[in-house]
Amino acid sequence: MNHTGSIILSQVLSPASMNLNLKSADRDGVLEELVNQVAAIAKQPDARQTLLRALHEREQLHSTGIGDGVALPHARNALVGLVDHPVIVFGRSVQGVPFGAIDGAPSKLFFLLVAPTVTEHLAMLARLSRLLRDPKLRHELLAVDTAKKALALIRDAEAQL
Repeated sequence: MNHTGSIILSQVLSPASMNLNLKSADRDGVLEELVNQVAAIAKQPDARQTLLRALHEREQLHSTGIGDGVALPHARNALVGLVDHPVIVFGRSVQGVPFGAIDGAPSKLFFLLVAPTVTEHLAMLARLSRLLRDPKLRHELLAVDTAKKALALIRDAEAQL
């Protein structure tokens, strides 16, 4: 968080929370791969199940595939007590996964959001949605070859917001 109370995504993301090579061919598999990248709950099978369940419930309500090959999986509400600071996991599927996106296109870029408070949850969602509206950034994230470079792209894009 900075002084304006907004969340800086590039500070919440880290190369360790990125997977540029998701293997799953379906939504459930992708959600599981993303959840497994959340370092804060890596050693807590119960917490991983809780998060996975919450993500599935949210997808059943309405797909988080926002179109243009992007999905922002998140729980309906902040998961209090699951994490003590906001977490974003970035995953990329080169082949694309049918995710029920509004435009019917397969999703290739996934940003899993987990936040301890509703305010942070909504702030991250809003900021990511804004960033990912830029076709240039989406294109670069699809092409990038390392997690470090992906983080740099997001940092640069954020600096221009």
